[in-house]
Amino acid sequence: MHSGHPSEIGGMSPARDVFASLYAVSMTIPPSPQPPAGGYSAPPPSMTPADEKLWSTLVHLGGLFFGFLAPLIGYLILKDRGPFVRAHTATALNFQLTLIIAYIVGGLLAIVFVGFIIIFAAYILNIVFCIVAAVKANGGQWYTYPMSIPFVK
Repeated sequence: MHSGHPSEIGGMSPARDVFASLYAVSMTIPPSPQPPAGGYSAPPPSMTPADEKLWSTLVHLGGLFFGFLAPLIGYLILKDRGPFVRAHTATALNFQLTLIIAYIVGGLLAIVFVGFIIIFAAYILNIVFCIVAAVKANGGQWYTYPMSIPFVK
């Protein structure tokens, strides 16, 4: 079966030899494990303390700029990554949800002038408490917003 071509040695071309070797190797590698049928997958890996502090700080500052969306997304994504980041994302989400209630009440009471005062006070409290919470989180300290209704834990 030798055609006389110099690239063929022993009846097989070099390309065919490479494919045969790859096939032999692929037959010896066990298949990668698949998740169980129930859809369960391994929990996400824990974060380092520095990462937990960073993400906790960012979630508090995100609440300052994006309202409840940043804490909600942070809570849903990061809640299983460590106890520190879970506590901070939950407390930030609880505070932002409490502020939504304050804004709604203020909006309803805007008919009588007191509603504007409630909205302004909630706005100022959001700025002050989010900054305080971000500083505490960055320092590795636990923090709970005052006047916050605990919706999530």
